[in-house]
Amino acid sequence: MASDICGSTEMSATVPASDSEPVGPEKVVLQAQHVTREFPRPSGEPQVVLDDIDFAIAEGEIVGLLGRSGCGKSTLLRIVAGLVSATSGAMLFRGRAIQEPTKGIAMVFQTFALFPWLTVLQNVQAGLDAQQVPEPEARRRALGAIDLIGLNGFEDAYPRELSGGMRQRVGFARALVVDPELLLMDEPFSALDVLTAETLRSDLVDLWSERKLAIHAILMVTHNIEEAVFMCDRILVMSSNPGHISAEIAVPLPHPRDRLAPAFRQIVDDIYSRMTAGIAPAHGSKHAESAVSLSTWLPAISPTRIAGLTETLETSPFSGSADLSALSARLRLNAGGLLRVAEVTQMLGFVELRDGTLHLTAAGRALAAAGIGRRNRLFAEHLLRAVPLAAYIRRVLEDRPGHQAPRSRFLAELEDHLDPHDAEHTLTAVIGWGRYADIFSYDHKHRLFSLGKPP
Repeated sequence: MASDICGSTEMSATVPASDSEPVGPEKVVLQAQHVTREFPRPSGEPQVVLDDIDFAIAEGEIVGLLGRSGCGKSTLLRIVAGLVSATSGAMLFRGRAIQEPTKGIAMVFQTFALFPWLTVLQNVQAGLDAQQVPEPEARRRALGAIDLIGLNGFEDAYPRELSGGMRQRVGFARALVVDPELLLMDEPFSALDVLTAETLRSDLVDLWSERKLAIHAILMVTHNIEEAVFMCDRILVMSSNPGHISAEIAVPLPHPRDRLAPAFRQIVDDIYSRMTAGIAPAHGSKHAESAVSLSTWLPAISPTRIAGLTETLETSPFSGSADLSALSARLRLNAGGLLRVAEVTQMLGFVELRDGTLHLTAAGRALAAAGIGRRNRLFAEHLLRAVPLAAYIRRVLEDRPGHQAPRSRFLAELEDHLDPHDAEHTLTAVIGWGRYADIFSYDHKHRLFSLGKPP
C-alpha cells in the first residue's frame, strides 16, 4: 500500500551517519543555521523567543524537540513549516531557504483541524485538490493513505462520527497523502487519552520501521519525555529565556522499544536531569543563582496542585523525595506538566529539585501537614517573599488611600517587559495565588484589586 502514497517508488530509509561519519549535504533534509526569532514589545525593545538555533536532520531520522512550555518549540516548528519567519539566520530545506509553506513539508497539528462538513475521504483529499491533482489520482492516493493509517471502511464518515484517535489518524493521512519528504508533528498525541495515544504512536513507529511511509525524516514537538525516547533517534532538549538548544541526546535503541528496559529508563532519567538543571532554586535557598524578577513569566498553576504535590511527596512510597520519572507515572502527568508544577513549587520554597529528584523542604512538609487556615498563611508568607509581583501589588494597595487599583495599572507595567499574552497569563497566575493566600482581593467584573472584600 506504500506505493499508493509514494507513487512508483517506495522510500528506502537511510540510517543516520555516526559522529565519525559526517552526513553529506545530499542527505541533509533540514538545516537550521543560527536561527533567531524576536517579537516586538510595546516598549519597542525586542523579545527574543529563539536564540542561535543550529541543527541538522538527515534522511532516516526522527528528531524530537523537547522542553518546557515557553521555550519556543512550537515557534521553531512553525518556522520550519514556513508559517513564521526567522528574524535572522536561515532555515534550509534541501539546501533552500524556507520563506513560506513549502512543497515537500507537511504538518500534523495538536488539534485535529478537520473540516467538519467533509467526509474522511474529502478531508484527506483536500490537500491534493488544492494542488490541482486530477480527481482519479487524488482519490486513489487518498484511499491509499486512509488504508495505510487504518481507517479503511470509514471513507464516507464525517468527523463527528469518529473518536479522537480516529480523527487524528485522518490528520496523519491528510499529511501523508501529499508525499512529504519531511513530516512535522506538533504534539500530535497530547489531545488523546493515554491508551489511544499509545496505540497511535506504536502504529506510526511500525509504519516508519517497516518503510511503508514516503517520508524521509520526521521532526516532532513534545512535552512527553517517554514519548520522545520511545519514538526518536535524537532528542534536542530546549531551554527558555530565550529559547535555545541546551542538549542533544542520541537514542541508540532499536525499534520496537521496551519502556521498562534499563537502557530506556536510563535515557529517560538523564533527560529529566538535563531538563531540570535550568530550574532556579527557591529565592533565599543556598543553591539559588537568581531571584524571580518583577516581570518574570509565570505559569498559572493552582495552589491546590502545589499543595497536592507536597502531600504526594510526603506519603509512601516517596517519604519526602521522588525521582521525577516515578512521580510523573504516579501523578499521570507528562514531563511538561510536572515540571511546571515543580518549578512553581520550588520557586515558593516548598521543594528543591536536584539531579532529577524532587525533595521536600521543611516548609514543604509543613504545608503538606497543615490544615486549610495554616496552609493559606504559609502560602501567603512564601508568596510575598518569592514572587515580587505579588508583593508589589500588595504594596501598591497598601500605599493607595482607597486601597484599590485597576488591573490595567499592573498589566501596563508587565507589558513593558512581556508580550501581551504572557503579561495577561502572568497577572492571572498571580491573581489566583494572591486570592488564595488572602493577601489581596480581586473583583473580576470591575477588574479591580483591593485589600478588602470586592465591592
